[in-house]
Amino acid sequence: MICLGIYTYQTHNQLNFKKHYTTLHSTDVKDTKLIRLKIRERLKSSTYYDKYVVELIAINKASVNGKCLLNISKDSLNAAYTIDDVLITSTNFKSLPFPINPNQFNYKAYLEKQYIYHQLSVSDHDILKLKSPETTVYGLSDQLRQTINKKLNYYNFKPEELAIINALLLGQRQDLSQDLQQNYVNAGAIHILAVSGLHVGIILLILSHFLKPLERFRNGTVLKVIILITLLWSFALIAGLSASVTRAVTMFSIVSVALHWKRATNIYNTLAISVFILLLFKPLFLFDVGFQMSYLAVLAIVSLQPLLYNIWKPKWKAIDYFWKILTVTIAAQFGVVPISLYYFHQFPGLFFISNLAIIPFLGLILGIGILVIVLALCNILPQFLATIYGFIISVMNDIIKWVANQELYVLKHISFDITHVIAFYSLIIASIFMFKKQHFKPISFFLIAILLVQGAYMHSAFKNSNEAFIILHKSRYSMIFQKLNSELKISHNLDSMSLSKDKIITNYSVGNFITSSTLDTLQSVYQFHDRTLLIIDSLGVYNVKRFEPDYVLLRNSPKLNMNRVIDSINPKYIIADGSNYTSYVKRWKQTCLKRKLPFHYTKEKGAFIIK
Repeated sequence: MICLGIYTYQTHNQLNFKKHYTTLHSTDVKDTKLIRLKIRERLKSSTYYDKYVVELIAINKASVNGKCLLNISKDSLNAAYTIDDVLITSTNFKSLPFPINPNQFNYKAYLEKQYIYHQLSVSDHDILKLKSPETTVYGLSDQLRQTINKKLNYYNFKPEELAIINALLLGQRQDLSQDLQQNYVNAGAIHILAVSGLHVGIILLILSHFLKPLERFRNGTVLKVIILITLLWSFALIAGLSASVTRAVTMFSIVSVALHWKRATNIYNTLAISVFILLLFKPLFLFDVGFQMSYLAVLAIVSLQPLLYNIWKPKWKAIDYFWKILTVTIAAQFGVVPISLYYFHQFPGLFFISNLAIIPFLGLILGIGILVIVLALCNILPQFLATIYGFIISVMNDIIKWVANQELYVLKHISFDITHVIAFYSLIIASIFMFKKQHFKPISFFLIAILLVQGAYMHSAFKNSNEAFIILHKSRYSMIFQKLNSELKISHNLDSMSLSKDKIITNYSVGNFITSSTLDTLQSVYQFHDRTLLIIDSLGVYNVKRFEPDYVLLRNSPKLNMNRVIDSINPKYIIADGSNYTSYVKRWKQTCLKRKLPFHYTKEKGAFIIK
């Protein structure tokens, strides 16, 4: 199995392909090439760019393969490109952005796990659209999604309602506004918008009910299973084959086949088979956050929910129904809390309210949604039904918004590292075993797990008991961190508005278990142990008698002669932060190269850290 895993990973690693563009052509940023490519996926747009994942077809007439990130400058006059569009442009490869400051999200590593190693940035007028020689399954599913949206646009759905319909039923979340998505995150209901096992299970029940008459015919059961699996995978294609929907459809396909053969299905075996099959075809799904959370949630539900449900068995069916939903929700949260805290560092305290308010009616919402889409495609959707469905979506959004606005119950900026994840999952597994069988071994395992949790916090305290002096990169501003164990002193020149929106402080504090921080203005000289830092700002003052600093920080584009600075104070290192003009930095860099003096520009090399 280990050898199979290694073989699968290597055969899917596109860098090993003979025709991969990195092996056939130089990716030097100064080398302009004529590139032909095909659109494969549309991503969420940024402020200035429309973003796509593209497949390279040819470079300078030489056939190649491989994926890239394509950034096209936004232009309101031009329509967005669609899947399977073939484009040609003359540009150069650019490196993916790396994390400039400590504890910043590593977008480069994230893209590399999808076999994307470079990006292309162009304007729309630099692109020539060619006639596509063929339409793939992905292109057909994208055309279907666009057709559905065009049909729905006739029925006066609000933008937020249409965005939710796309997320719930078509698996496309690109059109969700930042505020709406954040509301679902804070309410602990973001899984409702990610097409996963819950959605696929409900859709399977609906389809199974409508196809039940087929069982009356000879071999009707076989035909029913074939149609069910075909429809499920068609839905997965329409939803973009994301990790969560692919996992769910694979699992329910196995369940459908097992039920047809009248074999008893063990949910753990079903999950294991679906993991095995998916990782054979997509080995890097293993590092997908949605993939990890989906399986952990399902495992927690099947193992923990029965224990929670048996605590109390209501006599009334209505109460029993909501009690089941509550126990499922709590079990799922237990399964994903450690890894959720590790990735997102927050916990929605009122998750059970949003789930109890929405999940009981999710089947109805999905069922009506499918009906609305089918009727819209046939041009026979009554306006009153569209209005009612839009109202239901708006009510759901309002409930989520209300829960999300209870900020007192949204626990944010929780420090949590990989040792905590391992320790807390050990505690959860030990707790389940102890509740099932209260014998010596399960209780011992539970007590050991408690020691592991304590050890994880001791390890974090020990790992972060150090000192550091950090000059960070912040465009147009200057920021310095002085870390002393779990305390942080922040020197900066940001205004209050910029400071409130900035995430650099939050990311560093969470990642390094900072318990207290203080704000201060920038000083002219800093002392860190036996090393000194001199700051030269726009005034250009640096002549200090009998003072030779180890480091010199240039900020706010001072007008000075770099040779004279070096001769006067004899520094060991020159640093320029993000507050300087690029033209000034280039000139300083050239002078330092000639004088063989180390030069560090934070925009190019990231934050400057002294430990």
